[in-house]
Amino acid sequence: MSFSETANPRGSVVDRLRDALPKLVLSPTIAIVAIFVYGFIAFTLYLSFTDSRILPTFGWVGWQNYENLFKIRAWDTAVWNLVVFGVLYITICCVLGLLLAILLDQKIRAEGFIRTIYLYPMALSFIVTGIAWKWFLDPGIGIEAVVRGWGWETFTFNWIKDRDFAIYTIVIAAVWQTSGFVMAMFLAGLRGIDSEMMKAAQIDGASTFALYRRIVIPQLRPAFMSAFVVLAHMAIKSYDLVIALTGGGPGTATEVPATFMYSYTFTRNQMGIGASSAVIMLMTIAAIIVPYLWSELREKK
Repeated sequence: MSFSETANPRGSVVDRLRDALPKLVLSPTIAIVAIFVYGFIAFTLYLSFTDSRILPTFGWVGWQNYENLFKIRAWDTAVWNLVVFGVLYITICCVLGLLLAILLDQKIRAEGFIRTIYLYPMALSFIVTGIAWKWFLDPGIGIEAVVRGWGWETFTFNWIKDRDFAIYTIVIAAVWQTSGFVMAMFLAGLRGIDSEMMKAAQIDGASTFALYRRIVIPQLRPAFMSAFVVLAHMAIKSYDLVIALTGGGPGTATEVPATFMYSYTFTRNQMGIGASSAVIMLMTIAAIIVPYLWSELREKK
């Protein structure tokens, strides 16, 4: 022990308390997250291997729930709807977000106001978005009714009632809500590109298209990756938007894995099947996020 510590033991205790204070403050949060997030994830994983129905039971059935899950036609429909929704949602959000970011990067007037307008939908919950777009798309009170009221009597826009087009209404609402967020990510990336490099390319005679294709877009790779991970995660766990907008219908036309999981767990009393579908959703999200985090950490090292 040093002389200073021997001479001033109170100071040593205060220093130790100061060092321990952040741990003491964070420990309740860490404990709650460990129990109510990771603990319930582990419990769901366990339930997927049991014969649980209305309530959790502990009869071990192994992989039977997973085998039964892939025999259910509604699950195949939900997965296919997720593929259609996810591909369109991610692609349109990235393209639209990039175009809006390029537009705002031109130092236009009222940029702050326009950026706020584009970002505003992200402040709304998916429930609010779903209800609002349900009104807009309803043939009786929405866009179709308004256009017909203007005199175009033959106009029809009943996608929300059509089994073949209902999934695209989910895409429209989701893109409207999150494209502004993607725009903000790309705009931050654009503002981080070295302007001297851009000026040098312009002096060399590079066209605007070539400038963006060869210099700007390649340097936005981190923004593209971040946008893809966020959007893919949101697409896989989409539930409240689907329920508020279409309720999974007509029929199972907009059924997605999240609504399938809820239905089989809480309304059809097939908790084991619902848990197995939830585990597959979790593994899909992990398959996207874990490689992304690994690549980010490797680049930092």
